[in-house]
Amino acid sequence: MPKPESFPIEKIFVPTKQKKAIKPETVAEIAESMLEIGQQVPISVRRDGDRLVLVEGLHRLEACKALGETTILGVVVTAEFAEHKPQLAERPEVEAERLKMARLKQLRLEKEAAEAATAGLKGAGASQAQRDRPARGVRDNPKAAPGRIAKSKPKSLSDWITQQKGSGGRY
Repeated sequence: MPKPESFPIEKIFVPTKQKKAIKPETVAEIAESMLEIGQQVPISVRRDGDRLVLVEGLHRLEACKALGETTILGVVVTAEFAEHKPQLAERPEVEAERLKMARLKQLRLEKEAAEAATAGLKGAGASQAQRDRPARGVRDNPKAAPGRIAKSKPKSLSDWITQQKGSGGRY
């Protein structure tokens, strides 16, 4: 485990998702505890370029801010640790929020699929005419294999007769 260091509070970036989870009553309790016994548990941060990103310890950070502190004890963790925070998975409110977001995503996808189906039905009249049209034949398809394309138009009657004889056609 890395040793705790002192970090300037103004250099610590708090992601928007985490800011939404602030509970003022928890911040007040931690601030009172810090006044009595000091900061016992360091926060966790990770390096992102020249700034520090908060991984864990939002309420401790906010309590230090409320107390007017300019620095806070913390440890630098790796990005892998930041991605796999086991404490967040154990908290029921975080799990409930994750389930809510998954359900909202599912509803949005279902709505988009229904709108696409409705748009498909509206456009069925126009696309039905396209489906009723016969498929392009080999002679109409410019990308068909060269052996399957009809020979070029003859320039004269004698060329046409020669072409007919070569292909077994009647003239």
